[in-house]
Amino acid sequence: MDLLFLGTSSGTPTKARNVTGLALLEDTGKGWYLIDCGEGTQHRLLRTPLSLHDLRAIFISHVHGDHCYGLPGLLASAGMMGRKAPLAIIAPDGIEQWVRATLSMSQSWLGYELDFHAAESLGEWRNPQVRVEASALSHRVPCYGYSFTEARPDPRLDIDRLDRDGVPRGPLWGQLARGFDVQHQGRTLRSDDYLTFTRTSRRIVIGGDNDRPELLAEACRGAQVLVHEATYTQAIADDARNDFGHSTAAQVAAFAHSAGVPNLVLTHFSARYQPTPNRGLSIEDIRAEAAARFHGQLYLAHDFLRLRLSKSGELQLVETPRQR
Repeated sequence: MDLLFLGTSSGTPTKARNVTGLALLEDTGKGWYLIDCGEGTQHRLLRTPLSLHDLRAIFISHVHGDHCYGLPGLLASAGMMGRKAPLAIIAPDGIEQWVRATLSMSQSWLGYELDFHAAESLGEWRNPQVRVEASALSHRVPCYGYSFTEARPDPRLDIDRLDRDGVPRGPLWGQLARGFDVQHQGRTLRSDDYLTFTRTSRRIVIGGDNDRPELLAEACRGAQVLVHEATYTQAIADDARNDFGHSTAAQVAAFAHSAGVPNLVLTHFSARYQPTPNRGLSIEDIRAEAAARFHGQLYLAHDFLRLRLSKSGELQLVETPRQR
């Protein structure tokens, strides 16, 4: 499972950072998921190996523009590229109406179906590769984080049970092994009932905008990675006159430490933080504040950063070609 950051700025883009977008890639090397789609996300995708034909689902955390303004354009481009497969979109209430109205008003007719799911009542969204649950967060508008749990960690068929239940060897076994439920002699055979797994599922928790990281405590149980915004350092937040609905590096780091998450990735940085020190506020200020409170593996995301979560639960940097 890889994380590929497409945008790591908050509110507005900078010369080096686009607004929020994050791709989660399957081990298969093809299928992937998009978490948030700020303006310009499809331009970022052009500089990656990802194809809109292989996009399995889109997850939107909330309705603020830096997290969703790129969605109508990306969907229209997928249609012009000839996508035919239905596309699931999991998002807070209101996103569906806005997207459909925008596509209609611009006469952007898609050649594929959009399958919307409201985050407020999601329960669980799943396919043969992942199970996804939503967690309500604390922001100025309804906002959600999403936990991605590996659905089938190195599956093996339970041959003894298949034989006991009289399931004939052949295509049915193959479909069950790939995670699909099948019909046999008038009854439904659930893939999960005939599989055993040889290791613990990997889990990645990706938060949206949120000023109470502790709301992700349950989602982080058993998680190897937490991706969370750290818009400000604590000093800036203390000086703010208004409640911005965002977390500081100190808040997130302290929570991740208490939750026992081994890997923390910070993103969604205010544009006021410069990439190099000695020029006023710096990204290194955020790093130092987080490192003082979190002693696991810490990454500060930048656009096109790619990280790989191995089957053993180790998060590693993936070298990527130099961007032009």
